[in-house]
Amino acid sequence: MTAVPYQQILAALRSQFPQPVSDPVHDAYFVFSILRALEQVDALKGQAPILGAPTMPDYAAAQASRVAEDPQRLEQVIPTLVQQLEGMFIWGHPQSQINVIPHPTIPGIIGVVLASTYNPNLCSDESGRGVSATEVRVTAMAAELLGYDPAKAAGVFTFGGTGGMLYGLKLGLEKALPGSMQRGVREPPVVLTSEHCHYSVLNVAAWLGIGYDQVIHVPTHADNSIHVPRLEQAAREALRQGKRIAGFVATLGSTDAFGLDDLAAIHALRERLVGEYELDYRPHIHADAAIGWAWSVFNGYDFVENPLGFRGRTVRALAAAHRRIQHLGLADSVAIDFHKTGYAPYISSLVLFKSRDELQLLARSKESMPYLYQTGEHHPGRYTLETSRSGTGPMAALANLLLFGKQGLRALLGHVVEMAEVLREQLESHPDLVVLNGENVGPVTLFRVYPPGVDTFEIKQQERGDPARCEDLRRYNELNRRVFQLVHAEALQGRGVVISLTDCYRHTEYGEPIVALKSYVLSPFAQQERMRDIVEHVLAARDRVLAEAHNSV
Repeated sequence: MTAVPYQQILAALRSQFPQPVSDPVHDAYFVFSILRALEQVDALKGQAPILGAPTMPDYAAAQASRVAEDPQRLEQVIPTLVQQLEGMFIWGHPQSQINVIPHPTIPGIIGVVLASTYNPNLCSDESGRGVSATEVRVTAMAAELLGYDPAKAAGVFTFGGTGGMLYGLKLGLEKALPGSMQRGVREPPVVLTSEHCHYSVLNVAAWLGIGYDQVIHVPTHADNSIHVPRLEQAAREALRQGKRIAGFVATLGSTDAFGLDDLAAIHALRERLVGEYELDYRPHIHADAAIGWAWSVFNGYDFVENPLGFRGRTVRALAAAHRRIQHLGLADSVAIDFHKTGYAPYISSLVLFKSRDELQLLARSKESMPYLYQTGEHHPGRYTLETSRSGTGPMAALANLLLFGKQGLRALLGHVVEMAEVLREQLESHPDLVVLNGENVGPVTLFRVYPPGVDTFEIKQQERGDPARCEDLRRYNELNRRVFQLVHAEALQGRGVVISLTDCYRHTEYGEPIVALKSYVLSPFAQQERMRDIVEHVLAARDRVLAEAHNSV
C-alpha cells in the first residue's frame, strides 16, 4: 500500500474547517453541512416524544470503539453523529414532562453555534473579546433582574448549578477562615442548609475539604421550605461550640418539589447572629436559585390587575412563588441556570455575586500565570476555578434574554405553571391519586397512585406520621415504582407520556422514604389535554401492575 504524502491529507482536512477568510463557496458548504445534519435529525421525528426508533445505548459496542487509521469524509461523519441521537427524548414535546430539562430556543442554539465556531475562551478578553463583554452584559442584566446593583455585582459562567454552589461556598469558606486559599482548611467549618437542598451541597463540601459531616441539614415545613427556628437553633449551637459558618445555603426552587426557603428570614437571622456573637466575619449566604431565579421577572408585575390574563389559580401560584423569589437580592451569591428555566442549551449557568470586591478573596497573582494576561483589561481567570471557559453559556443566555424580555419569560412561566395546575386539578379529582406537594407553586407536581378502595383523603397524613402504616407505605412505594417502570417503558416505545420518579420526595416522621411520580412541565408546547393523558396512562399502568400481581398469586 502506497503511503499518501501528508500534504495531500492536510489539503483534504483543510476543507473540513470553516475558512479563516471569506470564501462564499466554502461558507455555503459549511452552512449546507449543518443543514444536512439537521435534515437527518428531522427525519427521526414523529408523533412520539423520542427521536427515531426506541433504542437503548449499546455500551459494549461503544467500549469496543477505536480510532481508525485513516480520516473519514464529512459526509460519512454526519450520519454517525446523527445516529447518536437515536432514542433521545424530545424535551419540548408536549408529552415530555421529565425532570427540569427545557426545550432550547432557536436564538439560544445560534448563540452556541456562533461561539463554538469561533471558540472564545472567557479566561480573559485576550481570548474572549466581545464574548467576554457578553458575560459582563448578561451579569448586569441578571443583577438588575434579581435586585443587585449592577455597578457593584459580578458574575461568572461556570459548569452548572454545582459550579455555582462551589463558588458560593468557596467564597464563604474564605470569609469564615481567612487565608484558606493559601494555608488550607485548618479547622472544619459548618454549612447550614435544608434537608431538601440539592445534593450538590454535599458534593461541594466534600470537594472543598469541608466534609459531608459538617453539612447540617435542617428540617423543613410541609411546603418544603426550611424551618427557620430550627435553622437558628442549629446555627447558635454551632457558634456556641466555637465553629465557624462557611455558609447558609438557601434553596429557591428545589428540584423535586419547587420548595422556596424564606431568604428574608435567613438574612435577618444572619444579621442577628453577627451582632449577638460579635463575629469578626459575616457568614456567607448563597441562594441556590438555579430553577427559581426566573420568577424574578415578576418583580414589578401587578398580580391584582393581572395584565397578562393568567387564570385565578395560576396567578395565585405565581404570586406565591414571587413572595419568596423577590428577596434574592439579599443573598451574597446566587446560582442561576439559564439552561433550566431560561430555555438555553446546556451549559449556560451563571453564579452571581452581590459584591465584585469580594472576588478578590479568591484572586491569584498574575505572576503565578506568566503566560496569560499580557493584554486587555478584563481577566476573570485570575479568580475563576476554570482556566478554559466556553463562551457558549453567556451567548445562549444573552440570546434568550433578548428574545424573551420580561414579558416573554412571564408568559412562558405562567403557561407551564398553568399546565401544572391543570394537572393537579386532574389528579385531585380522581379518588385513587394523591398530590404530595400541593403546598408548592411551581411547574413540578409530585403524586402517588393507590389501589382502588384506599382512602386517599387520609392516606397522605397516615403514611407520613403513623409508624403502624410502614408496611403499607413500603407496598405503595413499590407500586409506584412499578407504575413508573411501565410508563417509562411505554415512553421508550414512543407511546404515552414521559414522566420521572423520585425515590425520596421526603422522609416520613419515622424515617421511611416516600416514593413519588413526578411531572415537570417546561415545554412551551404543553397542552391541557396532555395533562389528562398523564392521569389515564398512570391509572392504566396501575391496573396492569395490580393484575400482574393478582395473576402471579
